[in-house]
Amino acid sequence: MARKTPITVVALMVSGSLLLSGCTITADISDWWSETFGDASGPPTVREEFPYVREGRIFQDTGQDTEMHFAVTGLERTDDYTVMYYEVTYPDEFSGPNRNLSMADTLVDPLSGRVYRQFLDDGGLKYGSESPNEDGLYPVHDGVTNEYVRYFPRIPDEVEQVTFVGSGLGAMTGIPVQDVEEEQPDPENPNGPDHLSLDNPPPRGENLTFVNRRPDEDAVADEGWVQSFVDSEIASTTRDGDREIISLHSDVMFEFDRSDLTADAEDVVRRAATTLASNVDPDEPTITVIGHTDGIGDDSYNDTLSVQRAESVRDLLAEELGTDFTLEVEGRGKREPVAREGGPDDDEARARNRRVEFSYVFNTTVEATEEEEYDDDGLGVAQRNVTWPAPYDADPGSVVAEGELDGVRLEVYPLRRDGAYVIGTVALTNTTDEPTIPDMGGQEAVQAGGPEQFNKGTLGGFQLLEPENGLVRYVAQMDFGEDRYSSFAEEVHMLQPGNTYNLVAVFPAPPVDVEELTLRAGPFGEFEEIPVEY
Repeated sequence: MARKTPITVVALMVSGSLLLSGCTITADISDWWSETFGDASGPPTVREEFPYVREGRIFQDTGQDTEMHFAVTGLERTDDYTVMYYEVTYPDEFSGPNRNLSMADTLVDPLSGRVYRQFLDDGGLKYGSESPNEDGLYPVHDGVTNEYVRYFPRIPDEVEQVTFVGSGLGAMTGIPVQDVEEEQPDPENPNGPDHLSLDNPPPRGENLTFVNRRPDEDAVADEGWVQSFVDSEIASTTRDGDREIISLHSDVMFEFDRSDLTADAEDVVRRAATTLASNVDPDEPTITVIGHTDGIGDDSYNDTLSVQRAESVRDLLAEELGTDFTLEVEGRGKREPVAREGGPDDDEARARNRRVEFSYVFNTTVEATEEEEYDDDGLGVAQRNVTWPAPYDADPGSVVAEGELDGVRLEVYPLRRDGAYVIGTVALTNTTDEPTIPDMGGQEAVQAGGPEQFNKGTLGGFQLLEPENGLVRYVAQMDFGEDRYSSFAEEVHMLQPGNTYNLVAVFPAPPVDVEELTLRAGPFGEFEEIPVEY
């Protein structure tokens, strides 16, 4: 799967991506939509209502965290690219060289989980509106609007709307993709380079524009997938692109230093076989059974033990699944731990690392039935729950919970469904007289023995809990290949005195009948009955 897209092969990638981007909205989802929104049984009508506007305070590297007005004025799909047009205005006093500390500009298809980032040159500079001094900085004047153009890989034809992140003002859902035959014309007489000095603003009412640089043969853009993780006491599922891995925890699988299945484990594997039979892509019916051990013992011993455990599971799966699937076995010993051993939660970490996994390409066209709906056994972690993309809304809703820690107030807004994900929005306010970086928990906030890669970033310790069945949904991350990941959550930087910042974290979505979840908000504690809205 290509992760970096050179401009010269974009056309070849487009046709291939169609096969991986498909997603069936089930009858249950359509019924839910009708019950929730009336007669409409299909997806919401995509209307073009540009500009899409957000306002709020953003983090700057200098601490000048002033208010920003951000407006997406166009998102066009041409034969070669997806072109984004947007405007930025700072209404208040703002001076000197500053850099926005938000995550990189990213377009997300919330149905397939495909993500796209801007084309960059070999120096890391963005194509589109050119930095006048070729240093990535642009002149900014109080109350003056800057107009920008940015280039992304061409989004597949069937994608009608996307979610945008990267402004520093949260996730902007429901941005429609406009099909055009050619791009908008370049700015006439771009004036940005003429107003580099703070004492030389443009005439009142005039916008700043910049020379447009289109991607050339050296341009590359990251493409990847949203990677999600859902956990229970029995199993966990990691989903990345078209592949998912179900991991059965060792506590219900093997006695210490044994490779034969316990009686409980046999029951779990038989139930897992039903899930696999439904989820595996029939066109790629290979299931790889992978054994892992903890870090005790030498490599040779653990390699052998991990293979033996995988073979025990493989043999039982073969009885249940018959000959419709190809079962392969791998033993990876202690080389791929998911939890760090040797810490205060060492027993839990070792138990998490002793596991057996099923890796396969999942069937994107499967429709859930009542028999496949998950129950309290924890194997429902493999179910993917998809609704329609969320329409655009600049209002996060009303505050539904709040807490305070060390002078920082946390306000929680309703969770919002967006395709296969839910967006959690929180606000942080520094109520003290001094700048502060709040302790958001990070690695310390994760469940004992939890997977480290889903706990990175300052909101990485946040989780969503389904109280009735104990399923835990971690903050998603974006996988760009070659061990390059980006948390699907805003980073928390220095909070300036009296300032309020809105931040988002994105999680895999629960089933449509789940109307409330518990938010685990790191050291701020747990907040129950957070509503899940559309």
